[in-house]
Amino acid sequence: MPNLTASTPTVTPPYRDPAEVAPAESYRPADPVWVYRDGWRAGVIEAASPRAVTVTYRPENHRGTGVDTFTAPYVTSRADADPALDQRALRLVRRNPLR
Repeated sequence: MPNLTASTPTVTPPYRDPAEVAPAESYRPADPVWVYRDGWRAGVIEAASPRAVTVTYRPENHRGTGVDTFTAPYVTSRADADPALDQRALRLVRRNPLR
């Protein structure tokens, strides 16, 4: 699994060091991540392929969510807790214990 980022990233995707970008296929369902969509947003991986990941994320600072597909430079692992998203991820893992 990619290195966990303990706080919101500060570098935008075009300026990230390519050596620090984890491949999209290294993520697993329910992994907590940051995604870049008009700023870095907390998210949870829904699915991953060699080219991209699908993420449920919080588009703004409210409880609503969005789902979108992102390429690897727009995603990084997240260590910070997000109670609304992380509880949802726990339910996903319990439904799919063989992840």
